[in-house]
Amino acid sequence: MSELRMNAGAAGAIEPREYHLAEEPHPANGTALGFWLYLMSDCLIFAALFATYGVLGRSYAAGPTGADLFDLPLVAMNTAFLLLSSITFGFAMLKKQQRQVGATLGWLAVTGVLGLCFLGLELYEFSHLLHQGAGPGRSAFLSSFFTLVGTHGLHVTFGLIWLVVLMLQINKHGLTHENNRRLMCLSMFWHFLDVVWIGVFTFVYLMGVL
Repeated sequence: MSELRMNAGAAGAIEPREYHLAEEPHPANGTALGFWLYLMSDCLIFAALFATYGVLGRSYAAGPTGADLFDLPLVAMNTAFLLLSSITFGFAMLKKQQRQVGATLGWLAVTGVLGLCFLGLELYEFSHLLHQGAGPGRSAFLSSFFTLVGTHGLHVTFGLIWLVVLMLQINKHGLTHENNRRLMCLSMFWHFLDVVWIGVFTFVYLMGVL
């Protein structure tokens, strides 16, 4: 009898116990709600930057104005890159709904290339302004300009890093439920950046040149 108890105890010590959750720990629509809250907080950040530029955008300190500095055709080309990237992201989401992993990755790659083109032209514009002596320390106008446009550029950079990481996840695990949820969040973030840039293009560049 004691031998049977010892064997049972030994067997119980070897066999691992399994625990099963009574319900899904991730609440339905919890990620979407949280991400909308994040986007609203980002809206407040950009609203403050736009307001700052609205106050300081005419404080040239006897320095160059937007009409002197801005290359509107270059900025229009940059705007086209970002808007096209939003369209290609939409194509990626359509292919995601059709469960086509290769096509989804292809359109995401095109989106990333267009985003890199946008960042490249923005960095070229910044370097050109600095070469002309129109850095952020030249006037309050340029300080608010570099802060607003640079903050948007940082968001695009983070979005591209997120895009690359998500592409690696999709390539490894496929279009799982989790990856689909991440794609939806990144889509909202990318389209949000397009809307902000339209405001930058209109309020900063067009009004600055006109």
